[in-house]
Amino acid sequence: MAPLTSGPCTTSCSATAGPAGTSPEQRHRDAGGGPPALRCPSWLGHLGPTVSPIKPFAAARLPVPSLSSQPCPGACGGSARSPGAVQLRGPRYRPCPAGLAGTVPGGSPVPRAGGRSVRLLPPRADPPVATLPAPGRTATSHPRSRPSGTGHRAGSPERRSRGGPAARSGAAAAALPAGPGPAMPPFGSGLLVLTAPLAALPRRAAAAVAAAAGVVAGPLYVHLQPGLRLAAPAEPLPAAPPACPALLRALAALYAAAAAQRDLDLRVLLGPGCRRLSRPPRVLLAAAAEAPGPPGPVQLGLQHLAAAAYGCPPHLPAVLLGDPGDGAGDPEEDAQDAGAALPDFSDVVVGGTFDRLHGAHRLLLSACCLLARQRLLAGLADGDLLHHKVLMELIEPYELRAAKLREFLEDVKPSLRYDIVPLGDPYGPAVTDPDLQCLVVSEETRKGGEAVNKKRLENGLPELALYEILLMKDPEHNQNEEEKISSSSLRQRLLGTLLRPPRQDPALPSRPYVIGLTGGTGSGKTSIAKALGRLGAFLIDADKLGHAAYVPGSPAYERVVATFGAEILNEDGTINRKVLGAKVFGNQERLKSLTDIVWPEIARMVKEQIGEADAQGKAVCVLDAAVLLEAGWQDMVHEVWTAIIPEEEAVKRIMARDGLSEEAARSRLRSQMSNSQRVEQSQVVLCTLWEPEVTRKQVEKAWDLLQQRLSP
Repeated sequence: MAPLTSGPCTTSCSATAGPAGTSPEQRHRDAGGGPPALRCPSWLGHLGPTVSPIKPFAAARLPVPSLSSQPCPGACGGSARSPGAVQLRGPRYRPCPAGLAGTVPGGSPVPRAGGRSVRLLPPRADPPVATLPAPGRTATSHPRSRPSGTGHRAGSPERRSRGGPAARSGAAAAALPAGPGPAMPPFGSGLLVLTAPLAALPRRAAAAVAAAAGVVAGPLYVHLQPGLRLAAPAEPLPAAPPACPALLRALAALYAAAAAQRDLDLRVLLGPGCRRLSRPPRVLLAAAAEAPGPPGPVQLGLQHLAAAAYGCPPHLPAVLLGDPGDGAGDPEEDAQDAGAALPDFSDVVVGGTFDRLHGAHRLLLSACCLLARQRLLAGLADGDLLHHKVLMELIEPYELRAAKLREFLEDVKPSLRYDIVPLGDPYGPAVTDPDLQCLVVSEETRKGGEAVNKKRLENGLPELALYEILLMKDPEHNQNEEEKISSSSLRQRLLGTLLRPPRQDPALPSRPYVIGLTGGTGSGKTSIAKALGRLGAFLIDADKLGHAAYVPGSPAYERVVATFGAEILNEDGTINRKVLGAKVFGNQERLKSLTDIVWPEIARMVKEQIGEADAQGKAVCVLDAAVLLEAGWQDMVHEVWTAIIPEEEAVKRIMARDGLSEEAARSRLRSQMSNSQRVEQSQVVLCTLWEPEVTRKQVEKAWDLLQQRLSP
């Protein structure tokens, strides 16, 4: 920043700029103007001849920060200015354990995200550049442009929040207090421009992606252009990075870094520019260490590049990220890569489930884009190929997976032709398409690639070149999850979370909050109900109420006997449920006659039990009912929770518990609603496939998240 110059204030307070080095705040106080955010209506900072003054803005104004010390409102009792803290174009801050990063004069607490704190100011005709520190550094506040609105990444409300600055929409912006937890990033999408040598990116990727994740909710596009000078006098022209082994290593590092930021939608752009992205960026980002020089020219360079390459509107806000870490590459790898280039093929094929497109998928697909000159054929597993997948009920529908896949590919490299087809068998068109030249595989699917080539030879077609991509390690895999990044692990992390919003029924009392727990035979539903009871829920056992509905003298008893005859009675006059069951089994008309009598009576008793829970002051009620959905009792509950188990495991449990044959066990399961049908109508899904300890943690996670939803 240029030295402060002396001169009159351009606002009505008549303050003077004062001698060089005097803070704007002090100059306003000397002039009797009081704190600038309160007394000076526009409070223009005298920033020197090379920086434009900040233009006036409305009520929630934030002054240009000075180096004066302000007490932190958090529990740490620290101050905004901390000796020894790193300073980047603004006041000094130190991390605050209360989640606040101190204040600037006249401002509200600065939200902090992973050691980063930022403040966003309203837009201006020539918006200044903001500078953010890398993760682990203390943070600074600097005048910057405010986004047009906040953005939230799609997904479960209980997903892990990465944190970041918050901003309001409208004419004015103010930092929102973070409280004990982090705030959401403010920008709905962003473009990160990295200009370091490709060999340096593996060491810089984690810090750069983490810093950008604190600013962008997603998607985060990455433009790689080694050697580009953003502050050069000439407007920067976009260029695609060279397709070489170093680029693949850089991609692996970037997508691995994104995996550490849960739910970050990272897309590294590989093709030539001059195209529009599916989600236009709302903010431009660059690493400060890669953009030396005054911030103004860097900002203009970012804006020109984004406009030329991706059709972005001019004057998008720009943010400079702090030092991304060691930029040195590996000398041995640099020497090996000198002059190296990846092979290329006119038509490339790849196959997979591509459920919840994750970093390993993106690396695999990016390699396909680099290898292909004309066409990429992507086979998407469907139908029978999904039946043995872990938690196959939670796999996204084919149409959704195909749409996400196409959007990603067309963003990454729009010059290719993309054919996306369903796969009903392990081979698909890879064994019949004569134009294909290369099949991209991973370490674990290479044998499948060899099987494809064997089939091609049998069909009189040439073998495909097999290009293998290494698996990516999951930095946060949990117990019973794979060490590699995988869709099955992501599906396991959905267990216990809210998959869809709770029912909103004004006729349903808000207290007690009723959970309808259901599941098929052998699903472990009863053990889950008991665990919820230990956590404090009031349990209602619909099966026990069903027994009570058949007791002599109950409202349903006489109607059941009149409908099905006296032969269903025991000698003591009670209903023999086995005999009754044999009468209705396999006969839909008779079964409906029975349920039309019994289910309404059970529903009446359930409502009485809910009233009893309310009288006892219970906040949560759990209705344990195998036929919850079939009976239509979901109208009595706020959320449906479903316990699922793979059919093969359920058959083993039924055979061991009830002494049935395998055929009888399968017949019982197939007479019930399927897992997929239940999941489609459920807010929360649980699975008892693994050890009891894993189930216990699932239930506790679901309960804790429920308490968060119920807290005011």
